[in-house]
Amino acid sequence: MSVPAILAPVFAQVALTFVLMFWMGRSRVAHIRAGDVKIKEIALGERNWPTQAQQVTNAYGNQFETPVLFYVLVILALVTRKADLAFVVMSWVYVVSRMAHAYIHTTSNRVTKRFQVFLVGALILVLMWVLFAVRVFFAEVGV
Repeated sequence: MSVPAILAPVFAQVALTFVLMFWMGRSRVAHIRAGDVKIKEIALGERNWPTQAQQVTNAYGNQFETPVLFYVLVILALVTRKADLAFVVMSWVYVVSRMAHAYIHTTSNRVTKRFQVFLVGALILVLMWVLFAVRVFFAEVGV
């Protein structure tokens, strides 16, 4: 697989993170300017933001959980040349699941639906790691 094809899902995941970061910042500043939140109420990280702002904040924070494992895996797959079409397809499925998770998180926030989408992404990521490990292991033993 080409490097751009392998990295495209990473760029999409990074874009999602930046979109959420700027949305979170804009939302927080707007709530402070409107007087909905006082600086002293949030100075130590208390969760005193209005619901929508907190949902965006939580969705942003989620981008530093399982996506970290995704980033590491992509780097390792590039370095070891173990990324193929299946890897890229699973990468896209993972990233689309993260986008869907963020969408649900920032809109309806239906926990059951959000968990289902999270689970799809998490299982894809586990499968990607298992397949990568098998490919690395079998390449090392010469099978």
